[in-house]
Amino acid sequence: MNPAFILKGILIGLSIAAPVGPIGVLCIRRSLRDGPWAGFTAGMGAATADAAYGSVAGFGLTAVSGFLVSRQFWLGLIGGLFLCYLGLRTLLSSPAADAAPERGGGLPAVYASTFLLTLANPATILSFTVVFAAFGLGASVDYMAAASLVAGVFLGSALWWLILSAGVGTLRSRLGTAWMTAVNRVSGATLIAFGLYALLRLRPAGS
Repeated sequence: MNPAFILKGILIGLSIAAPVGPIGVLCIRRSLRDGPWAGFTAGMGAATADAAYGSVAGFGLTAVSGFLVSRQFWLGLIGGLFLCYLGLRTLLSSPAADAAPERGGGLPAVYASTFLLTLANPATILSFTVVFAAFGLGASVDYMAAASLVAGVFLGSALWWLILSAGVGTLRSRLGTAWMTAVNRVSGATLIAFGLYALLRLRPAGS
């Protein structure tokens, strides 16, 4: 492994994960509702997807990239609808219901849902390609350098989700029912807004 490329990958992973988006909202809400481990697990699903897309960009897998981008409309449609569903469910839920044990697979389901939701945005490949180029990293790097870069991306993304979930999780015991109700309303409305925005940006292939 190349330490210099690992460090660059960490910086890239942080820069991709840090901006607040739908995954960030989900991680924050999971940390408040179920504790920091649940929030971190949600973030790790996103970190794994980031590493997968980083691999596509870092190893120059143009065939895979082209396949995903060509199906961006359908992936975006599924992702947008899923965000709207999560937002609506969050908006209508009550803190009392949130306090009940989570059904449907627990932490593995939390991980899988954010992993698939992050994968539903193949434009992330383009983000990695642009950021890699900004760091002076092109398709000509060797496989060991590319592997170091992808490992760094995963570590950087995971580090951000650890910081976020741990920080938000410390507030969990200080929030009463009224605050958690407000969190549900704001989180739900934000997720619905992200979902509607994703749907409005859709363009059929070839248009």
